[in-house]
Amino acid sequence: MGSGQVTSSVPSGPSEFQGKHVTVAGLGVSGLPAAKALHARGAIVTAVNDGDDARAREQAAELEALGITVRLGDGATLPEGTELIVTAPGWQPGKPLFRAAEEAGVPVWGDVELAWRLRGPDAAPWLAVTGTNGKTTTVQMLASILKAAGLRTAAVGNIGVSLLDAVLGDEQYDVLAVELSSYQLHWAPSLRAYSGAVLNLAPDHLDWHGSMDAYAADKGRIYEGNQVACVYNVADPRTEDLVREADVEEGCRAVGFTLQAPAVSQLGVVDGILVDRAFVENRQKNAQELAEVSDVDPPAPHNIANALAAAALARSFGVPAQAVRDGLRAFKPDAHRIAHVADLDGVAYVDDSKATNTHAAEASLAAYEPIVWIAGGLAKGAEFDELVANSAKRLRGVVLIGADRALIREALARHAPEVPVVDLDRTDTGAMLQAVTEAKRLAQAGDTVLLAPACASMDMFTNYNQRGDAFAAAVRELGA
Repeated sequence: MGSGQVTSSVPSGPSEFQGKHVTVAGLGVSGLPAAKALHARGAIVTAVNDGDDARAREQAAELEALGITVRLGDGATLPEGTELIVTAPGWQPGKPLFRAAEEAGVPVWGDVELAWRLRGPDAAPWLAVTGTNGKTTTVQMLASILKAAGLRTAAVGNIGVSLLDAVLGDEQYDVLAVELSSYQLHWAPSLRAYSGAVLNLAPDHLDWHGSMDAYAADKGRIYEGNQVACVYNVADPRTEDLVREADVEEGCRAVGFTLQAPAVSQLGVVDGILVDRAFVENRQKNAQELAEVSDVDPPAPHNIANALAAAALARSFGVPAQAVRDGLRAFKPDAHRIAHVADLDGVAYVDDSKATNTHAAEASLAAYEPIVWIAGGLAKGAEFDELVANSAKRLRGVVLIGADRALIREALARHAPEVPVVDLDRTDTGAMLQAVTEAKRLAQAGDTVLLAPACASMDMFTNYNQRGDAFAAAVRELGA
C-alpha cells in the first residue's frame, strides 16, 4: 500500500459525493488518494496546492489525466461552487482558504475524516494513538502485538501509510493500528475509535494550534466516542483530564499505564514484569503478567511506557497475554530512536536524533547516566530551562551545535553552570564529526554520548534521519 495507490474498484450504487463540488487542499501523501477516491465516487474535484514544484507538477499531471482540475501555486482562493473541502492535515486552520470556507458555510474535513466516512459496513475497527512523542513506536509495537495474535492488521495513518489506502484497498483487515497527529485529529470531527490512547502532552506545534489548550483539545478528540477503553498516561495528568472531558460509549473505561505498580484498571510494572490489572477477571485482586521489561527494545523508561500503552490497546481488543510478549519481542524500533551505535573505550554512543523537541529529549536523557549530551538545531520556539534543570545531574558535559544552540547554552548557564560546554559555531558537513570528537574527549568509561538534540534538524541537515546518519558515521570514523 504505497501512498496514492487506491486499489479499490469504483463503488456500485449511488454515492453521497455524486455530482458534489469538492476541493482537495494539498497534494502529497494524503491529497492524491483523496482526490482519486472522491473522483471515483462521482465528485467534481478541484485540487489546489500552494507549491508549484516538480513533484507537484508530476502529481498534478497524474490527476489531470483522470479529468481532475488542478490549480498549482494558489491554495488561498476558494474555487467557485465548492461544497466541501478535504485538506491535507498540515494546512493551518487560519489559512485564507479556510476563512473563506467558514464565511461560505463550507465544511472542512481532513483525509482521516474522509477515510472514516468511506469505510464499508464491515470495516475493521481502529485502535488509535496520539501524543507529543512516541506515537510511531507505539503504533508499530501495537501492530506487532496484533500480528502475534494472528490478526490481520497494518500500522497506518501519520506513520506514512495513507488511511484512505488502507480503508479503500483490496486487503481485508481485522483491526487497524492508527497513528494520528494533532493536525489530523483537528480535521476529523466524526472519528470514533474502538479504543484510543494519548501517550503524553508537551508544548509542540503551538504556532499551528494557537495555544496549548487548543493543542491538547485536538489531541483529546481521539477519545470521542471510544467503545472500550480510553488509555491515558498516569504520569501525565493532562491525559486523564482529556478522558474525563470525552463523550464516550456506555461502558467504555479509563485505563491508565504507569511505570510503577499498577492500581486497578491500570497496566504497570512490578519487579521487571509488565502486568495488566485492567483486562482481567476480578481486577481488584488479580493481575496478568504480559511480558518482561527485557522484552522491550530498547528498555528505556519512555519506551516501556510506549509498550504498556500498546499492550493496553491490544488487550482492549481481546488479545491474549502471550501475544503481547511475542509481539514486543518481535518488534524492532525504527532508526534514530535511542539506537545504540557502538561502544568505544568503554563509552556507549547512542543516536536519538528523533528527539526533536524538549519532551522527547528529556525522556531520552532520563534513560542514561552519566551523559555527554550533543544538542541543538532549530528550537521552533521551545524553551530549555525545564529540560536542563531536570537533567543537569546526569550531565558529564555538553556539545552544542546548530542555529539555536545559544538558547540551550543560556539554560545550561542558569541551571548547570558547573557542566563543561563546547559550543561549535559551524554548520558544514564536518560539524558532526567535530561534535562527536569533542564528546569523546569529555566522556569517561561508563558514560553515554547521547545525540538527543531537543531541536529540529533543518538548519544543518535535510531531516533528523540525515542528522542521525551523520552521527553514526562520525562514531564509526572515530572507532576506525
